[in-house]
Amino acid sequence: MFRSIVLFSLLGVIAAHPLQTFEQHLSPDQAKRLEEWTEDDSENIWELSGQFEGDILLRRDPRTGILDETLRWWNNEIPYELDSDYTFEEREKIVTALTQYEATNVRVRPRTPSDVDYVYVNRNATGCSSFIGRVGNVQVLNLAPGCLRAGTIVHEFLHAFGFYHQQSATNRDDYVTIVWDNIAPDHAFNFDKYDSSVIGEFGGTYDYGSVMHYSEKAFSINGESTIIPHDSSAVIGQRVGLSEIDIKRLNQMYPKLQ
Repeated sequence: MFRSIVLFSLLGVIAAHPLQTFEQHLSPDQAKRLEEWTEDDSENIWELSGQFEGDILLRRDPRTGILDETLRWWNNEIPYELDSDYTFEEREKIVTALTQYEATNVRVRPRTPSDVDYVYVNRNATGCSSFIGRVGNVQVLNLAPGCLRAGTIVHEFLHAFGFYHQQSATNRDDYVTIVWDNIAPDHAFNFDKYDSSVIGEFGGTYDYGSVMHYSEKAFSINGESTIIPHDSSAVIGQRVGLSEIDIKRLNQMYPKLQ
């Protein structure tokens, strides 16, 4: 009972306000695929969410990357507000998943009235998606009910903190092979890598175990692998949460406040 009272207080006051809307490019087949997604699916649900690279909401200048310090959150904090349509159980899943960030230099906390910049977590969305970094004022982070797994929640908030997908790394070809013949042609752009002037490693090496890594069959046109790790023992596309290197990178991007 005490835990429930404390949890409810952590959720904060949920206010109703107009949401920004963002176009999602889902065909009827894609929408059906998303609706039928289950935990044992070969692809992550965020890979199927109809946005750039699956789950990235774009600004006017999509070239902006995590090296741009204007995208960082002040005081190492992301304030958030939950859609009022989430059930208590759904809110509990989100709050519990976000406790993973307690092991880092950042905080993810309920919004207060004084917060101007914050994330609005939207339940009434198709799939899961987020902007990269701080946009300014209210920015949407979509978590439909099917997205409420710990790894997916943590993944979308890592986008909000400023991280792209792991296989977008400048040096990714040293660690994985992209099998272009197995990728649907209209999704090939999802496997672009970024120049070192846009993104950085932030003290970490390439991380097969990152919660930000695509699964092995992401955007496959034929059910075969689209990403093959050079390390045959590596497992990619995990759905649990922050890896040790994810934490190291996040702490490098957001040094501990004095």
